[in-house]
Amino acid sequence: MSIVSPSLLSASFAHLEQDCRMVLEAGAEFLHFDVMDGHFVPNISFGAPVLKSLAKELDAFYDVHLMITDPLSYIESFAKAGASLISFHLEADSPVQETIDAIHAVGCKAGLVIKPATPAEALFPYLDKVELVLVMSVEPGFGGQSFMPSALPKLQAIKAEAERIGRSDLWIEVDGGVGRDTAEQCAQAGANVLVAGSAVFSAADPVAETRWLKSL
Repeated sequence: MSIVSPSLLSASFAHLEQDCRMVLEAGAEFLHFDVMDGHFVPNISFGAPVLKSLAKELDAFYDVHLMITDPLSYIESFAKAGASLISFHLEADSPVQETIDAIHAVGCKAGLVIKPATPAEALFPYLDKVELVLVMSVEPGFGGQSFMPSALPKLQAIKAEAERIGRSDLWIEVDGGVGRDTAEQCAQAGANVLVAGSAVFSAADPVAETRWLKSL
């Protein structure tokens, strides 16, 4: 069984609580909350106030993905807003270990993310220091992109290294273009957390799509 983390970028912002409640009731275990600053990536999404409002209404595991230049400066605000896990990019400007430590210090689980151009091996020194690693299978910053198959060998390499060092509990997440044509390949390659945005929220039956992804 896979953990499904529907990406709220693809939900209806006018009915965000209802959409979140729908996928949670369908079996989604995480809610993927993409934060974009207009600098690290070209778009701007939403921030801590939106998360705080959601967390007041819905008790959920908030999988917060910081696509921002200086994640270290925002750890405390997202933790206070209700983040359960905070992931940030290896390519960002903040010191990696210091940022991981800051996330743990505020009581959240920590995740580390790589863009498509970054090799999987760049994550290896940190696999025993975080709870989750995220492989981007599209360029971060936009929803609805096509899946990049180059993510598959990265997932395989990370899974093999995690097993080698005794981290079978590591969450290996994949984000970008995950849907009917790609999700099973991702799961077979080693991903145990599937981020799906358009595939869920644009589906004719989002509940059925969530359940199908969870079954992988």
